[in-house]
Amino acid sequence: MTAAIEATGVTRRFGSLRAVDDVTFSIEEGAICGLLGRNGAGKTTLMQLLTGQDFVSAGSISVFGQSPVENASVLQNVCFIKESQKYPEDFKVKHVLKSAPWFFQNWDADFADQLVEEFRLPQGRKIKKLSRGQLSSVGVIVGLASRAPLTIFDEPYLGLDAVARQLFYDRLLADYALHPRTVVLSTHLIDEVSNLLEHVLVIDNGRIIIDDSADNLRGSATAVVGTKAAVDEFARNRQVLHRDNIGGISSATIGTLSDDDRKAAAAAGLELSAVSLQQLIIRKTGTTEKEIEFSA
Repeated sequence: MTAAIEATGVTRRFGSLRAVDDVTFSIEEGAICGLLGRNGAGKTTLMQLLTGQDFVSAGSISVFGQSPVENASVLQNVCFIKESQKYPEDFKVKHVLKSAPWFFQNWDADFADQLVEEFRLPQGRKIKKLSRGQLSSVGVIVGLASRAPLTIFDEPYLGLDAVARQLFYDRLLADYALHPRTVVLSTHLIDEVSNLLEHVLVIDNGRIIIDDSADNLRGSATAVVGTKAAVDEFARNRQVLHRDNIGGISSATIGTLSDDDRKAAAAAGLELSAVSLQQLIIRKTGTTEKEIEFSA
């Protein structure tokens, strides 16, 4: 398949800080990709580079085969929705929707109107008078109804309640099936979006540490629970991502297990369970559950 995005050796320095550090990856056209990582890992900087809002210090970026920097032919096919999206001071919701076709050639006004009703958004209210959740609704409506060939969401849905977030996920999947495009989701709500994702990029300290299909990652680690002695014996000479001990009970997160490994675990009286995508990323980055929960 053709790559929608190609990044080669991309670095962005701010003084001595490398916010993005020698990053190389590609995202295929027509895929939903998760860009995941801790606060300050480099996600937003990378998205600004991909959308031509910042300049690389080294390396190259190609979007639909061209550099995105000051390139109208590329940027007219890109929609970048941020949590901190800014609008003119006196704009109302209806003004945002009315002006959207100027920027997005695939804009679907009927779909936008449908979403406004579903998200219960007051079109006549000024943007500055909206609640955080309503402002988030504006962003996701523009992102969905733009139908841009490359649509990037930088956590604009964090202000939505659980019902509205589920509505966003449902509408994204349904419209993506009818109108395929490349979607990049940056989020801390990893468990919520894990079933949407086809590909996963995890960035940590400015470097890509995971670049793989979501299907591969879902089966790439297993939690093994049992007595400490049994877990210690089973874990020997295997890839251990994390260990926990409570009294005489031990839990280990272990890399890919073969069928023979699973039989050996069962024979040793060990309990096996799948590791979620969120848990895998926590183990890989050293993030805590509390950081995942409260950074959202």
